[in-house]
Amino acid sequence: MLDIPSRVRVHVDALIAAQNDMGVCDAICRNAPVGKPAPMSAPHLPKVAGIEPAVPAPAHTAAALPADPVPAGAPPGAVIQDRLAGWVSDLTTLHELTERLARTGTLDEALHELLRAGAALVGARRGMVVLEPADGRGPTTTIGLGLAHAELGHIETVPRHATPYGRILDGVAASEVTGIGALGGAGRPSGVGGAGGVPGVPEAVAQADLFGDETADPRLREVAARLGYAASYALPLATADAGRLGVAVWFYDEPAAPHERQRHLVGLYGRYATEHLARLLELDRARAQMATIADELLPSRLPRVPGVRLAARHIGGPRGGGEWYDALPLPEGALGLAVGSVSGSGPSALAAMGRLRASLRAYAVMEGEDPVAVLSDLELLLRLTEPARSATALFAYCEPALRKVVLAGAGHTPPLIVGQHRTEFVETSLSAPLGMLACWEAPSVEFSPAPGETVLLYTDGLLRRTGDPMDRAFTRLHAAAASVPKGARDDPAAIADHVLRTVMPGGLDARDDDEDVVMLAAWFA
Repeated sequence: MLDIPSRVRVHVDALIAAQNDMGVCDAICRNAPVGKPAPMSAPHLPKVAGIEPAVPAPAHTAAALPADPVPAGAPPGAVIQDRLAGWVSDLTTLHELTERLARTGTLDEALHELLRAGAALVGARRGMVVLEPADGRGPTTTIGLGLAHAELGHIETVPRHATPYGRILDGVAASEVTGIGALGGAGRPSGVGGAGGVPGVPEAVAQADLFGDETADPRLREVAARLGYAASYALPLATADAGRLGVAVWFYDEPAAPHERQRHLVGLYGRYATEHLARLLELDRARAQMATIADELLPSRLPRVPGVRLAARHIGGPRGGGEWYDALPLPEGALGLAVGSVSGSGPSALAAMGRLRASLRAYAVMEGEDPVAVLSDLELLLRLTEPARSATALFAYCEPALRKVVLAGAGHTPPLIVGQHRTEFVETSLSAPLGMLACWEAPSVEFSPAPGETVLLYTDGLLRRTGDPMDRAFTRLHAAAASVPKGARDDPAAIADHVLRTVMPGGLDARDDDEDVVMLAAWFA
């Protein structure tokens, strides 16, 4: 038996059905000549298993290519074996392309891979994909293959109703698109509902000769001439379960259109790609919702207290963690600063973080001048109400007028002082995280920042993002703080940005790591 890859075995029946529609069985029974599939229709294509990257003569300028005759006396079994070999080659190609697509983990990666694979399947050099979910919840984006940002801008100046891909996005039936041919999965003209059986979504649309079509929109023809393409093939990204997500379109340098075998393969690939994109889309939306919830649970603005300037940074991970910070004005011109981290991730960790932060604010208002008492009360509350959860926390009671800071920590990383003449960690006592012991207690630490010095409070997510052992991570953090430019050391926001950019491998835009990062910077006058 043929060893067909398991991932694409489900496509065997679809391929056989398509070949039956083409009359292959009748041709074999009559021992009629059976031609090879027409080659690719655009130059300089990437090599993909089972796909030949040659360029045929355009259909409107040359006669149909003659079929390769079957040698006289050839047994019917040889013809069947040749056809089966072609099917297996197609299945292998789909297997390779879908495996590559399955390895993508973000929408951007998946859309780029979709464009590259589709270009190989339909024989085009350039293309673009428009992500525009029909439910209107976003996100929306346009990505090009072989097209610069300015060229994509030119394409977007064409009236939407004048382009086949614009009609697909609007759910217009193929029969309503003047001068454009709609093609089903097996090459038959079809109307609405062909893309994976989705009502209101047209089939793939081929515009084989843009300049030979007198009904084409003048602006469309002008942009096509400017960019140097003469034909296009638009494929809806839609399935019955996912609905309409967008459209992919590939452009040909010369008048051409993908042949039946190519259309069928890219249709199968497009359905799998749409399902994969739908999963990534839901994941992206969930992450965005988690980030919104986390931002809402953190302070919307920092207080203004004479003698101190504040800056805060929060970089959330994709799963949503329990890292938090807080800054609140206290009686007699004092200031309370806090950072912490709740164990776990996801919605439950976010909810616990919100409860813990709110509780700490209450305790800080009542007894903020004693950080040990604040954390002791917080530990008791956590142990009684959420016995299965632990947390780390650090609370600092600051008196800016006296440049005096008293702090206590529960299993938390030590603050870092950054000034013109020193960069050093504050020596804090060892202590267990909240919720780990039957009775938590640790001594407080008092220090005095010099004028112009900044105290950095941060969570251990920053250290874990380095990927280094903890001692090396601390060394890396210290080196980053020591390298802050002299001119930026009076700006807490600039100090925080410099340290984060230097310590984290991906800089401030690195949001794919599972660890949340929080940094709170307080500059003392």
